[in-house]
This record gives sequence, C-alpha cells and structure tokens, in this order.
Amino acid sequence: MMQLTQNVFATPLNIINARVPGSSSLQMLTIREGIVEQLPMDAYSEETGLSVLDVGGDWISLGGVDLQINGGLGKAFPDLKAEDVDFLGKICEFLYAQGVDGFLPTLVTTSVENIQRSLSVISDYMLHQQLTPKRAKILGVHLEGPFLNYQKRGAHPAEYLLPLTLDQVKRVLGDSNNVVIMTLSPELDPTGEVIAYLRKRNIIVSLGHSQATAAQAQCAFKLGASMVTHAFNAMPSLHHREPGLLGAAITDPQVMCGFIADGQHVVPMMIELLLRASQGEKGLFLVSDALAPLGLPDGVYPWDSRKINVTNGTARLLDGTLSGTTLPLLVGVQNLVKWDVCDVDTAIALATTSPRLALGLPTILSQSDSLLRWHWDEVTHDLTWQRLGF
Repeated sequence: MMQLTQNVFATPLNIINARVPGSSSLQMLTIREGIVEQLPMDAYSEETGLSVLDVGGDWISLGGVDLQINGGLGKAFPDLKAEDVDFLGKICEFLYAQGVDGFLPTLVTTSVENIQRSLSVISDYMLHQQLTPKRAKILGVHLEGPFLNYQKRGAHPAEYLLPLTLDQVKRVLGDSNNVVIMTLSPELDPTGEVIAYLRKRNIIVSLGHSQATAAQAQCAFKLGASMVTHAFNAMPSLHHREPGLLGAAITDPQVMCGFIADGQHVVPMMIELLLRASQGEKGLFLVSDALAPLGLPDGVYPWDSRKINVTNGTARLLDGTLSGTTLPLLVGVQNLVKWDVCDVDTAIALATTSPRLALGLPTILSQSDSLLRWHWDEVTHDLTWQRLGF
C-alpha cells in the first residue's frame, strides 16, 4: 500500500558536487535505469561516458511526503464521493507539481457515513493508482478523529466526536484496510485496549487533540503509540511541573512529532525550541495541514457546514478559530530556513526523509520517485527547488 518507487530517469547520468541531507561531504549520484547510487565525490571519473550534471553544491533530496493534508483544489477529503475519483488524480498531479511524492489524505472529524464513504473512494483510487510520473502517490489515509477530547477539539465539529471504545473504533473503520494513521486522545480510553487493537491492525497511533498528562501519554507510548499530531496545537502547553503530552513525546526517542511551519500555528522561536529538544529531523517531521482551498487564492470557502476565511495562506473559522493552512508542504521548508531556526540540510530532511522514517519507508535516494534540487542564494537568502528526472 505504501509504495513510492518508479523509474523516472531515462538517460544515464552523473550528478556531481551534490549535497545530500545527512551527508557531511559532497556526493556523486550515478543514475542508471532509474536506480540511484550515492558515492563520495572522490569516486568520480570523467571516463564513465555518462552525461554529467554539476549542481555546484546544491542539495539533492527525495521528494516531500505529507502525512497530514485535508484536501486540495477546493475539495475536502471528508467530502469525497464516488464521482470524485478522477478529481483525486488532479489533486495528485497538483501535489506532485508542489514537490510532493506521496501523501496521506486526512479525514477530520465528521459523520461515520462520511468517513466510510471517503475511505471507499480513496481505496478505489488507490486500487487503480498507476505508478506513472508526475502524480503524488496516495500512501493510505490519516484519520484525525473522531476520537478526540472535546476540550481540545479545535475546529473539529463537536457533534461528530465519539467515545474512544473498541466498538466505536471498529464501527468507524468498518472493513477498510487503507488507514495508516489514526489520531486519537489516549486519556479517553484508560484501558488502553484501543491502541493495542490498532497496532494489531498495523495502524500507526498518533496522539493529538488531547488533554493527556505526561503519565497518560507515556502509557500510550508503551502500548505502541508512536506519533504526535501537530505538536503544540490542540494540546496543553509545556509546563515545568506538568510536561504533558508534548513533554512526554519529545523526551521519548521512539516517538516522532509532526509540526506545521506556517508561522501561525507555532511561532518560529518555539519551533527552534522543539528542534533542539527533539533530535531535529530524527524526532520531528513537517506536515502542511493544508485544507481544501490549497491551490486556490485567499478568500472565504465552505468547510463542512461552516465557512473558513483564508488570509495569507492561514485558514480560520469565521469566529477566529485556527483551522489549518493553504500553504504547500515545501513552503514550510523554505520558512524554516528563512526564519533561521535550522540549517538547509535539516529543513529539507524534515519534509523528505523524516516523514518516510515515521512511516517506515526507505529514506535512501536509490528508492526515489524522482529527485529535488534545492538552491540556496547567498545574496537574496532564498531557498528554491526544482524537480529532476524529466
């Protein structure tokens, strides 16, 4: 289900003088028949007969993977209907053009009927999803709810929240087999039986929209929860006497936290704090949390039975409640560098290798769909990227 590999480089090629996230020295990438071999630059020889692309110290990386994205081009994933299968392909094409190789359509809290209908539509698309170029791949589904704490529901509609019981979880999942991540509030199930059940179904458990104490979170992590959904948002703040869910997560080397880098959900200084406390790209990954108006201009848009106002890429309910963004994933990478909260190497990894690590996907270039080339302009201090492979 979570497959990304496809061959896109038709002509044998040596990419030289490349920086690769995680490597301390310049690298050479030899590409033959879609297979990428990474070697140190001192292995380079002009006698290979291959075409040469000298990137002059630019970074070469995998494409992005977005583990929390709620829609695009005006369509919210919880609103999918059978006739939207082809439109899903258009969203995949758009996301690929935004540097994303793979993603998890995220279903926020809604009726069980809506959830199961959307799961079915996405499953149908995945069944016929071709490993063709220029389309981001759907890797499965992220269910963000409906098992969330009422007090930390944020923009999730209260009327559709459900108690976190085994029976209710089975009811929501039905016979679907494409759910990869479920966000839930662990304090709603003191028995812990739901997390154990989800792990038996190979569903990754992410904690979020929660009032969990540090002790409750640690218990959930011991049961197999391994992620946190949009760190800092919809959870108690860090406190020196009660570290809470986030404190427990960032001190556990087995847990990875997603976070949003739009400058509104978390201010840059707190992101820097999070990076320092969480082993950087080893404990964190970027998400877009983008809503349906992704790819559309600012304005007022429908959102379930309500409306959201999008201004400068930030989406809020009309009462001012923060509900998401409309900024693509790689804008977060550019923001991190612009804010000077981390180096280019780390910023790129947070959107490319880190989400793959969180899903257990290969993180080496030889398993790439295609490659991204990143350029840092020393004069303008701008980080830009482009696709390689076509």
